[in-house]
Amino acid sequence: MNFSVGIIGLPNVGKSTLFKALTQQEVNISNYPFCTIKPNVGIVQVPDERLNKIAEIVKPQKVTPTIIEFVDIAGLVKGAHKGEGLGNQFLSHIREVDAILHVVRSFKAADIKHVENTLDVERDIGIVNTELIMKDLETIDKHLEKLSKEARNATNKEAQKELAIILKIKNALSEGRLVAQINLEHQEVEIIRHLNL
Repeated sequence: MNFSVGIIGLPNVGKSTLFKALTQQEVNISNYPFCTIKPNVGIVQVPDERLNKIAEIVKPQKVTPTIIEFVDIAGLVKGAHKGEGLGNQFLSHIREVDAILHVVRSFKAADIKHVENTLDVERDIGIVNTELIMKDLETIDKHLEKLSKEARNATNKEAQKELAIILKIKNALSEGRLVAQINLEHQEVEIIRHLNL
């Protein structure tokens, strides 16, 4: 099984440093916002002793370990969902990954400028979460227009089912919860997967 992990956070929090440590790749690490513009991508094989033991028993022609693709995504700032900073690029890159690894700065360093000028972990988490929520709300609102029309047709049970899920998600997002914090059944997740929320 292979999957991708997007490394996200505000500018200058250590995303590229973590990416470099995980992938052993040389990447530009500098003390200014948006040092990373185009995402860095690195692939890491996941060591798994169980896989080796199974291979000893089964003796396959080839043993392929799980691979994680790490994507170092440009820093996000307030207003990214409106296009501030590299917002639209940032948010589109996030939609392409399977999981998000949110890096938050909790270290003081006079020589490394904080994009908000002060260190506040909760605020910084809130900024990123708010931008993710706002972008998901935008995606849902666009999809709702089309879906509502389809769901009016009494015979379109699939559209009606999806509409109920979308409205449930929209309500939770409006309350400030991330999609990952919404209690969705596996079947519901599969129905809305195409939205890449």
